[in-house]
Amino acid sequence: MITDILTTADVELFMKQLVNEGTNAHPDEDFHNYVNMETGSPCYTPEEAELRNRLIEQCFDVCESNGLDVYSVMQETFLTETGLDRYIPLPSLVQ
Repeated sequence: MITDILTTADVELFMKQLVNEGTNAHPDEDFHNYVNMETGSPCYTPEEAELRNRLIEQCFDVCESNGLDVYSVMQETFLTETGLDRYIPLPSLVQ
């Protein structure tokens, strides 16, 4: 798991890692709230959730400092990584 978000590429890498974990992540959702739908158990330990929450905050900071919309960057990465870009237009193509 990446430990710091310093660039837009890091934002994309973080989202790719979340997809690989099987998470349907959203930038506004606290990682303490993520639950395995089959078991009802938390997806992350408190420490893992804190790390991911800190990384999301860094994603917002990096995107803002680069004039980018964090939601679009993360959604585009999610759609591409999951193959849903075949059905849902990428944010960069909609504008």
